[in-house]
Amino acid sequence: MGYKIKSRIWIESDNNVLLGEGRVHLLKAIDDTGSLSKAAKSLKISYKKAWQLLDSVNKSAKKPVTINIIGGKGGGGAELTEYGKSLIEAFDEINKNCWKFLDEQLEKIKSL
Repeated sequence: MGYKIKSRIWIESDNNVLLGEGRVHLLKAIDDTGSLSKAAKSLKISYKKAWQLLDSVNKSAKKPVTINIIGGKGGGGAELTEYGKSLIEAFDEINKNCWKFLDEQLEKIKSL
């Protein structure tokens, strides 16, 4: 019988979610596509939902996580700030360490 521990982590700031898997996926998609609308399409969520998620991250974060690029010939866009990229890296590392810890803890159940 194969046991697994299931868990999801998120980071809150004053009861508002700063980062969780969905927000991190969105930030990574913005980084990949260079635009909030393209990021929303790639994740199959509405632009409004994407905007709300990004807005909540920006309001909870110490510094802006994205920079809006004013539209020109090719239209506008968005890119991650260095702070935004650092937040993603930190979240991914915390998540990875959490899973490693949980896998180790699962041995307590398996060994019974």
